[in-house]
Amino acid sequence: MRKVVFHLNCLEQGGAERVVTTLANRFVNDGYEVFIATEYFAENEFIIDERIKRVHVGLTQKQEKANRIRKFLFRIKNLRDFLKREKPDIIIAFALKANYRAVMATAFTKIPAIISVRTNPYNHYTTFKDKLLTTLLFSRAEGNVFQTEGARNFFSKGIQKRSRIILNPINEKYIGTPKPAARRKAVVQSGRLVGFKNQLMLIDAFVSVHEKHSDYILEIYGGDSKDGTKELLEQSIAEHAAGSYISLMGASDELEKQLVDAAVFAFSSDWEGLPNALMEAMALGLPIVATDCPCGGPRTLITDEENGLLVPVGDAGAMAAGINRLIEDIELAERLGDQARNIEKRANVEFICSQWKEYIETLCGEKR
Repeated sequence: MRKVVFHLNCLEQGGAERVVTTLANRFVNDGYEVFIATEYFAENEFIIDERIKRVHVGLTQKQEKANRIRKFLFRIKNLRDFLKREKPDIIIAFALKANYRAVMATAFTKIPAIISVRTNPYNHYTTFKDKLLTTLLFSRAEGNVFQTEGARNFFSKGIQKRSRIILNPINEKYIGTPKPAARRKAVVQSGRLVGFKNQLMLIDAFVSVHEKHSDYILEIYGGDSKDGTKELLEQSIAEHAAGSYISLMGASDELEKQLVDAAVFAFSSDWEGLPNALMEAMALGLPIVATDCPCGGPRTLITDEENGLLVPVGDAGAMAAGINRLIEDIELAERLGDQARNIEKRANVEFICSQWKEYIETLCGEKR
């Protein structure tokens, strides 16, 4: 069976880390020998199967004292030394810097590398340095995995030809949940409190919704990203005198229980990769209003008026109108929610892992 290495910065709670954890846990159950090679350990990390070998390939205490360029080279060397020692069949990197390291560390080896873009490249791959590195390095990777057509289209035709689009696997606890007998008069959102998720716009929109439907509340679930967004949200709630009907609920490990009977799930991001929170809400069968944000994540998942509603990015009026429509038209809301559950057919763990495994086998065969 294959020996597979996943490489990323850490396993701290986040979208890419969640996907790696899910894939690694499934692969090890299927008999793969799995390593997760990270730059560092964080405090709040996803739990992995004890059979998975977690390896530190970041800087040593001595290397930390080096200058910036030498640190960069040390990171590549450490990863390369690990790969030469373990001789895996393939390395799969997640996120920008890990992608660069993986391709450079496997240069002139027989180890194929898959790079995986997990965010909107129009936001994160646009500097001169990144354009240069992607041109030089991504074309050297054996495979490239993207989440949406929009993300893939950012890169050169050569990279696009040697790529696959693979959705994120949905955590199995969100699949098959019973439909609630009745829905709470609550609009919900889940996701980190961070600027690009634009919860500020959602608050503005819901203040308008509340003027029409004063018996509804807004619950925003998510941990503090420490970028100042939480304070801005608290300030906005205070300025609107909305503390009685808008609440920041904090992070939770039981969203499948707390969200399932909400009336509406409101997704307000300005940009995303492929949002796990949106996929989980769909799997729960929630009626959804989502911004049609780049690089096409919501549009990849939602067909407007069929399994959710799409509204323009940053448009509080359109968001409020969409929420009001689902509150007032219960038949529409339930139909959209029922159709949203079908995301499990496209993104259940077994199906997504089979796509990854088929791609791994193809690339390993080509490299051999």
